[in-house]
Amino acid sequence: MSALLLSFAVIFVADLGDKTMLATIRLASTEGWFGTWLGSTLGMVAADALAIAVGTVLGRTLPDKVVRYGAGTLFLLFAAVLILEGILAAQ
Repeated sequence: MSALLLSFAVIFVADLGDKTMLATIRLASTEGWFGTWLGSTLGMVAADALAIAVGTVLGRTLPDKVVRYGAGTLFLLFAAVLILEGILAAQ
């Protein structure tokens, strides 16, 4: 699968139902679709550009195994933080 199709599929599925999507739905319901679409698109482009730049630098400077384990560790860490925030907010 090409990088274009793979990145589209991964981002599309991962972003379904996340906080960004919910915020975009909220904004579109009160502020109109065009400004919401343009602002959310530009925000995602900026965030993705930063991620691509960091990924490119890390990919060139660190071994692949370190990048994979580091990304997995950060993913689990962020998941744990979100779960903890949810538990604390429910109390």
